[in-house]
Amino acid sequence: MSKTAVLLSGGLDSAVAAAWAVAAGQEVAALSVDYGQRHGVELQSAKQVARALGIADHRVVMVDLRALGGSALTDSIEVPRHRPQIGADIPITYVPARNAVLLALLAGFAEVIGASRLVIGANVQDYSGYPDCRPGFLRAFAEALRLGTRTGASGGELSIQAPLLHLSKAGIVRLGIALGLDVGLTLSCYDPPAAGVHCGACDACQLRWRAFEEAGIADPSRYLEDPAKLP
Repeated sequence: MSKTAVLLSGGLDSAVAAAWAVAAGQEVAALSVDYGQRHGVELQSAKQVARALGIADHRVVMVDLRALGGSALTDSIEVPRHRPQIGADIPITYVPARNAVLLALLAGFAEVIGASRLVIGANVQDYSGYPDCRPGFLRAFAEALRLGTRTGASGGELSIQAPLLHLSKAGIVRLGIALGLDVGLTLSCYDPPAAGVHCGACDACQLRWRAFEEAGIADPSRYLEDPAKLP
């Protein structure tokens, strides 16, 4: 059985992608990245998710993107809250080239452990906000791996799988529940007031709350502000 390397942030999407890989009978190892993110407590959620899914090989690598800044997640820039429209532009929570950095690390991890598949929880509903979630980016990165890795140069392949790419956010919630994932272990907030607690007002919290509402599934998340009462 060939191995699969999963990028596990601790958020809902990455956790569902990891659960999908495990349910497919793949031998899964997980990589989380401490990049100096404001919401670093998500790494605690990643550890809990990996443990719940039975992923024995879960590693955390540090790459401090605060040295670059340029994002509300890695710099002293306020996280936007109560935004009436999400997805109309690239928000300040975009971390420059983050998925390129994270996928490069995941590819390196895959080569070290002998994995042939890379799984990421990218989703097209993040297109307008996050250009590095686009299918074209993933295809181009797969080609870069073919050209620039020992695996590719030896005639092998590091395939990138994004099982959530074309699902709605509600569809991701439904899939996670169907796979038996404890979605309450995940954390989506950009600026959580405490471990396991969502602020309720940032873009990520609003998208998470709406996803559960549209899926018709009780939201187990704890919110500091009730997203249902936001203007």
